[in-house]
Amino acid sequence: MIVFDLECLNGHTFEGWFEGREDIEKQQEQGILTCPVCETTSVVRKIHPIAIKKSSNNITQRALQTSQEAIAELTEKVAEYVEKNYEDVGTSFTKEALKMHYGAEEHRNIRGTTTKEEDKVLTKEGVPVFRVPVTKNPKDDLN
Repeated sequence: MIVFDLECLNGHTFEGWFEGREDIEKQQEQGILTCPVCETTSVVRKIHPIAIKKSSNNITQRALQTSQEAIAELTEKVAEYVEKNYEDVGTSFTKEALKMHYGAEEHRNIRGTTTKEEDKVLTKEGVPVFRVPVTKNPKDDLN
């Protein structure tokens, strides 16, 4: 058995016991790995700093590369989840978020873009916003 620290999209952290790395990946793919607090299936392994022996530069480089790959994979998974599960409202994000915040519209999952000024308005009004890094899809470059 192996124990992984896990975190859901909503920031809840917990641990899970698995038979191995393949087991956690299989459960993630099947959508059966859920957060015990909010029951979301968007759960990933939490990244931990790695203690590295300083005497070997080769080990340090491998650990750094592994960490960077894990961060890239996590970023991609979060972006994919948001793309699949949130309505794209484009540049109307601020307007739509404020309507929901003040009860003029029913709450729903939305995504879109904002300007720096709009960011300030959302912060001032107390609208909770989660920024997701956008990864460039190679398919986007195709005609």
